[in-house]
Amino acid sequence: MSPARHLPVPDGLVGERVDAALARALGLARARVQAILDAGGVRIGGEPVTKSRRLQAGDLIDIDLADPAPAAPAGPPPQPVPGFSIVWEDPDLVVVDKPPGVAAHPSPGWTGPTVLGALAAIGRLPAPAGPPERHGIVHRLDAGTSGLMVVAKSVPAYSGLKRAFKERSVVKTYHALVQGHPDPLVGTIDGPIGRHPGGVYKFAVTARGKPAITHYEVIEAFRGASLVEVHLETGRTHQIRVHFAAIGHPVAGDPLYGSDPVMAARLGLERQWLHAARLGFTHPVTGRPVEVSSPYAPDLERALEIMREESEER
Repeated sequence: MSPARHLPVPDGLVGERVDAALARALGLARARVQAILDAGGVRIGGEPVTKSRRLQAGDLIDIDLADPAPAAPAGPPPQPVPGFSIVWEDPDLVVVDKPPGVAAHPSPGWTGPTVLGALAAIGRLPAPAGPPERHGIVHRLDAGTSGLMVVAKSVPAYSGLKRAFKERSVVKTYHALVQGHPDPLVGTIDGPIGRHPGGVYKFAVTARGKPAITHYEVIEAFRGASLVEVHLETGRTHQIRVHFAAIGHPVAGDPLYGSDPVMAARLGLERQWLHAARLGFTHPVTGRPVEVSSPYAPDLERALEIMREESEER
C-alpha cells in the first residue's frame, strides 16, 4: 500500500463520518485512522479534517498512510491526591477508591484534581481509547461522591467494559443518607431525567428526559433521616440525587437538590452523603468475576455516628 492515497467518495459512504468511512474503505483499524486524523493526515479540499466530518458527494479525500510521528502523551498532568488508593488491579484494569473533591477526568470549568491525574502520579497509564482527556474512563462519579471507579488500562478492556455498562451487566451499589423516611422502605423510582430548565448544571425528573430507574432499600433509619442502599438500572448524570429529591427525600448535604443546610452543618457535611460502596462485573478480558468494596469515607462515617447518637437520645 502506498504511503498516500487519493480517494473519491463512493455513493455508499456519503453521509458517514470520515473516520468510520476510511476504516471501512481501506480496511484499517479505527484507532489507526484516528491517529492519522490527529496528525492532520486526512484532507478534503486541501484542508485537514476531524473524525466527525461527514462525507459529501464529490469530496476527494487525500490521506497520508505513513505512520504518524509519536504524539506527546495526552491527558491531565500527574497530580498526587491524598486519600486516593487502588483497591484492585491487573494488566487490563484498575479499580480505585476515589475520595471526595476529585473529578473523573478534566472538563471545562473544573480546575481540581482528577482520577486520571492521580493515576498518572503513581505511574498508571489508562488505555489509549476514547477522547484524550477521558482515556480509559468507562463510567464516572460526581466530584462530590466518594467510592469505587474502574478505569481501563488496555484497549480490549475498554471496549468490553463500555459494552458491559451499556448492557447494564455491571452491578453498582451505592449507599446514601437521605432526609426523612422513604415510604415504602423498599421501592423503585422510575422517572425520566433531563436538564433542569433553571439550572446550568442541574438535572430534574422531566417528561422530556431520558429513562432512569433507581432501586433502593432502607438499611438503617435514624431520627429525620435514612441510610439507603441503591442499585441503578441506568446511569444518568446525578441520577440518585435527582430521584431522591423528586420523591421529597434529598440526599443529605446536597444543597443543589434541596437538602437542609441546618442538617448538613450539624453532621459536618461539606458534600453530599453518597458513596459508591460495591462494584461487580465480569472481567472483559479474562471472563472472571471481579467484586470489590469500599468502606465509607471518614466524613460520611462521622455523620452516621452523629445520627446514631441523636437517635439514641430519644
